[in-house]
Amino acid sequence: MKTYKTIFLLAVLLLSCGICNAQRIKTDNAVIDLGQVEYLRAATATFVLKNGSRRPLTIERVDTGCACSVADYPSRPVAAGETFTVSVTYDARQMGHFDKIIEVYAAGDPTPARLEMRGIVVEEPDDDINRYPFRLGELSADCNAVDFDDVRKGEVLTQKFHIYNPTSTVVNPQILHLPAYIKAEISPAKLAPGRSAVVSLTLDTQSLRDFGYRRTYVYLAANLGERVSADKEITVGITLLPPAKELSSDERQNAPIAETSAERVNLPVKGGKKRTATVDIRNAGRSTLEIYSMRMMAEGLVVSLSRRRLEPGETAKLKIKIKAKELKNARRMPRIVLITNDPERPKITVDVDINEAL
Repeated sequence: MKTYKTIFLLAVLLLSCGICNAQRIKTDNAVIDLGQVEYLRAATATFVLKNGSRRPLTIERVDTGCACSVADYPSRPVAAGETFTVSVTYDARQMGHFDKIIEVYAAGDPTPARLEMRGIVVEEPDDDINRYPFRLGELSADCNAVDFDDVRKGEVLTQKFHIYNPTSTVVNPQILHLPAYIKAEISPAKLAPGRSAVVSLTLDTQSLRDFGYRRTYVYLAANLGERVSADKEITVGITLLPPAKELSSDERQNAPIAETSAERVNLPVKGGKKRTATVDIRNAGRSTLEIYSMRMMAEGLVVSLSRRRLEPGETAKLKIKIKAKELKNARRMPRIVLITNDPERPKITVDVDINEAL
């Protein structure tokens, strides 16, 4: 009996030590993307790590996987809870993409902490400030609005745009106020003066409930800790459609069919008098047409819909008015988006031409 107890206690002790060792070295960013690296010019990635244990630890060695990379790390013991850095320099003597795995070994721990450094070696970085006409705080960008158009429920999609650092200092750009359904990644994580980076916004539609158009705002900061302000704003538009479905021939023949009398209307304002446009939406199918949602993709539109549920042969009236003053600052052509259960036409769009009005 004593033998079994001894074995059990040893197993518990070993398991506890294993868990302890696995948590000794911590980091919030185990991957650093350096982006474009100039050929024959050394590039350095600096990882910020932390001793997550209750005892001091000593970094025994850092393996970079090849002679093309050299690591610098503290030789002194790192106190419990203390942060420290590991810097890895890549010599950039080979053109093209590189992806290096770095393993950090603490004394007495056979399991290393794994880090990753990646990027692309180019002959000359292509960073022209004229390609970034939008100023967002201290940084510039090639756009100030991102659209996820015609996204189906259940999909995960990524949209990318580029930012540029026109300042004289290295910055650590951040995307602030991200909603739960969007994640952001910036490559490279640190941006030198006169260099560009790629911002990837990834949308997970499983976290969205309502079909139709929605708009949210995120903010580009040059460094962590900056305040949110209107001059850093990026508009994110999402048009969520029902999930795609394979229909049988019978289901297709009996499906609802949405027909519109127009997909574009002109509403000029002459002599201060406002005009109204009407678009007919008809169900030309054999089953009930449902209009799930109706959204305006610009301020300054006044829209009404006579009905949202149409039996075969029935017609709904979409009436549109504009408020010219509110449309003067519109970033794009005003548009009305309706989401339906027509499997062939789940999204109906009506553009509103206001050029003559303003």
